Amino acid sequence: MSTQDLENYESDLELQLFREYRDVVGLFTYVVETDRRFYLANQVDLQPRAAGGEVFYELNLADVWVWDIYRANRFVRSVRVVTFKDVNIEELNKPDISLP
Repeated sequence: MSTQDLENYESDLELQLFREYRDVVGLFTYVVETDRRFYLANQVDLQPRAAGGEVFYELNLADVWVWDIYRANRFVRSVRVVTFKDVNIEELNKPDISLP
């Protein structure tokens, strides 16, 4: 497999992932971005913790979709993330009506 073939393969995977994201984003309430991953979730619990003079964050998500090209199953029941970096959580706007 050539370098070009590998780049084309990864580009196709990224496009498929974006299309899947576009199709499922309406099913979720929150967008969550950590230093390593991007998630869609319906429940989010963020708890700051302190240990040894350092602050870290414990993030628990439920009913989750994970942005990851190489995962066989991106839908996950729950995710627990521990990070020392900031976490960005945004609530998605839900329209009152949806057009077919």
